[in-house]
Amino acid sequence: MNSDTDFMQLALAQARLARDAGEVPVGAVLVQADRVIATGANRPIGGCDPTAHAEIEALRAGATALGSYRLTDTALYVTLEPCLMCAAAIVHARVRRVVFGAWDPRAGAAGSMLDAFALPGLNHRVDVFGGVLHEECKGLLTQFFEPRRQ
Repeated sequence: MNSDTDFMQLALAQARLARDAGEVPVGAVLVQADRVIATGANRPIGGCDPTAHAEIEALRAGATALGSYRLTDTALYVTLEPCLMCAAAIVHARVRRVVFGAWDPRAGAAGSMLDAFALPGLNHRVDVFGGVLHEECKGLLTQFFEPRRQ
């Protein structure tokens, strides 16, 4: 495994775990040197924690695995465009690259609603790339929300 598609497939597996637990189906995988070092699945409901987004869960687990809050030379794969909270955490963790699947026009902070990664004055820049397995990532979210909106 060493392609964006391969790692996004792993993030999708985490999103399915979140869905199966009754959470919004978002998953994340943190990679360093083509090796998965941490995963995360959405769990704000089950964890009674509004910050327990998949990205934050993966960042926390990655920091523990590496023994440092600085996650330099890592890539974060996430099935949904990061929100503002997650984008800020990604910058502060010094993640090198973010790859996401579905765009989030309501809360996306990597270009949809705003681009937090391009804010002037940040002391760290993150390479961001969106749209990997877009249809599959979007479909999982659509299947989750469709019955709830009827």
